[in-house]
This record gives sequence, structure tokens and C-alpha cells, in this order.
Amino acid sequence: MFSQHVAKDLSAYCNGETAGEHSRRIAEHLIACNRCRRQFEEIKLGVKLAEQLPQLSAPDSLRLDLQVQLDAAGTLAKESRPVVFKRKKVSRRKFTFRNWRLAPVAAVLLLITGIGALYFYPRPSLPFWEVVRLNGSPRIASSPIEEKGRLALGQWLETDGSSRAQIDVGSIGQVEIDPNTRVRLVTARPTEHRLELARGKMSARIWAPPRLFFVDTPSAVAADLGCAYTLEVDDNGAGLLHVTMGWVALQLKDKESMVPAGASCATRPGIGPGTPYFEDASYPFRLALSKFDFEPDDKSWSIIPTLDVLLGQARPRDSLTLWHLLPRVQGTDRERVYDRLAVLVAAPDEVTREGVLQLNEQMLQRWRDKMETTWTGESQLHKTVGLWIRAVGEVRGLAR
Repeated sequence: MFSQHVAKDLSAYCNGETAGEHSRRIAEHLIACNRCRRQFEEIKLGVKLAEQLPQLSAPDSLRLDLQVQLDAAGTLAKESRPVVFKRKKVSRRKFTFRNWRLAPVAAVLLLITGIGALYFYPRPSLPFWEVVRLNGSPRIASSPIEEKGRLALGQWLETDGSSRAQIDVGSIGQVEIDPNTRVRLVTARPTEHRLELARGKMSARIWAPPRLFFVDTPSAVAADLGCAYTLEVDDNGAGLLHVTMGWVALQLKDKESMVPAGASCATRPGIGPGTPYFEDASYPFRLALSKFDFEPDDKSWSIIPTLDVLLGQARPRDSLTLWHLLPRVQGTDRERVYDRLAVLVAAPDEVTREGVLQLNEQMLQRWRDKMETTWTGESQLHKTVGLWIRAVGEVRGLAR
């Protein structure tokens, strides 16, 4: 499957120098090839480190000093008589001495030329993404879009109640903007593509390697792990993510929720992402989870504690929610969550109760790998490859 690795093309791909079809083939390969993906992550890290280096400009005083030296050097050059070299009569020492008299002139000229080239070299324009009007009159920086437009770095794209638009996220995907939505282009470079969703709703389809596309919201950051989802933000800054294909991570500082296809996750300002859940979970389960995440002090909705409702209503598929609860509860509550999880999905042999209660990362990951088959009904490899193939096929118009 990986006889044709893409390591030699990764630098060009990272710098956005590959053509559309070639770029997509590299992206597809990176999705499934761990070896090339590790090399790509190393290249991305190097680029990000280089971007942190300060950009210094020459001070005006240096330009004045160089101009004075250049004028003096020009005067010296005019006063110097031409040297006629005779192979037998001119000593080697005299030739060397005259050469070195003119060396400062050449050095200053080269330095001035270099600085001038850097100063006058045309600077690249701001990055931008193509925008297509779908309905109504979407606006970029208060200017209406006729059919197509360009969303430049830092600009806002807004839609009213009857407008819709589509953004091409470089060469890695598309984002559809619903009515009454406001988004801004924050970052557009090969190692990171980032939007800000201030309010409204957007639908993203991304066919790039994980953690290349991000969306900032008032209460969390959505990190795309592939490949399709909707994200909405209300006027109070609360958000709701629904994943239709692949995975998305919702993050705020050290809090993270991993949301697979078919699941949703709410966010709140000041709190961050809640606990992910499958939308076919029972109503009491979903209500109890909302109270647990965002209104833990509200006791009026039920005489039964929220955790009791969650544990009692959970199905094997709801192990997604309980797995996320493990690090969010403590003491006897964590023990209760573990015991219920062990009934729903038996822990692998190498995973111990003590290790999970101590939040051993390797054990938690091994248990999660086993749980994922209950979340999708597919093996991990089959699920990942299948999702990406369907996503790429849909984007290319090949899906049947």
C-alpha cells in the first residue's frame, strides 16, 4: 500500500508549492501512512520554529553611513590612475597592494546592492481564500460579493438572513457559511489554516492530515482530525459541534473533548468544551450530561444526582461519554465510572483498575481503542481508511 512514499515531496507540500491534484494525492497518503506523517510533522515543526525568528530591518542610520562610505569610495576610485600591468616589470607586491585599495569599494558596492535589492524587492500580498456566493448578498469587509471574492487575512465574511457563501480553504477543503454568520480569516499558511467563528453556523469538509485546520470560537477551538462537521455559535458565545465524518477535537487550555462521527459536543464561554455524546442517547442521559457539564449546582431538574442518571442510562455506545468523564471526576465518583465502563466494555488484559483510576495515559488509550469499535461498529483501521476515502470521493464528486 505504501510502496510509493512521499517523503521527497513533503517540503514542497508544506510550503504550498504542489499543484492541486498532486497536493491531494499527498494528503491522502499522509492520512494512512504513519511514517510519512511523522516526517511531515517534523517539517511542520521546523517551519513553525523558523516563523518565530524575529524579522529585523536595517536602521536609517546604517543607510546614511553606507551612503557616506559609498561617496568616499567613488571619489577614491576616480582619483586612482589606471594600472598598466607588465608581466616582467610590475612586482607581485605592488599588484596586490593596488587590488586591496579597491577592495573596500567593491565590498561597499555589493553591500549597497544587497540592501537595495531587499528593500525594493516586491513584498508578497496578504494570503487569501477564494469565496463563492451561494445565495443572497454575503459581504467581505462590508463590500458585497457578486459571484466570487477573496477573503484576505484579517478580513470578516458576513451573511445576512438570506445569504450563504462557500470558502475554499486553500487546497485542503471547503467551508460553507450559513445565513446570519460572521467568520474571519486568522491564519493561512501551509502548516496552519485557521478561521474565527464569531456567531452563526458553518459546515466544514476537510481532506488534509490531522490538525491542519482550526476554528476559533468564543468558548473553544475546533481542531480538525478529518473530515466533515458543522459548528454553530449563538449570540452568547455558546457553541455546538456535530461531526458527520471522521473526528474533531474541541480544546480550551488543557481541556479536550474528542468527538467522532455521529456525536456532538456543546461548549460554553468560561467553561470550554463539555463532554461528547452520541445524539441517539436517551433524553434523560443528554439532559443529565448538560447539567453535569454546565449547571452542576442545579438540583431542581431531578431528585436523582446527575452522575447516577448518566451511569444508569449509559449503553455500550455511551462509553464515549463515560471515558471522557474519567479525568473529570474524582475519588469514589471515578471508581463508579470505571466500574460501569468495565461492565459496558470489558477492559483489555493489560489495563488495570488501579492504572485507570490513576489516569495512566497508555492504559486509557488502549481501553479507548477497544471502545471505538462499539462507537462505530468498525475496526480502527477500516474505519479511518473508509472515512477518508468517502470524504475524498465526495469532494472530488466521485462518491456514488
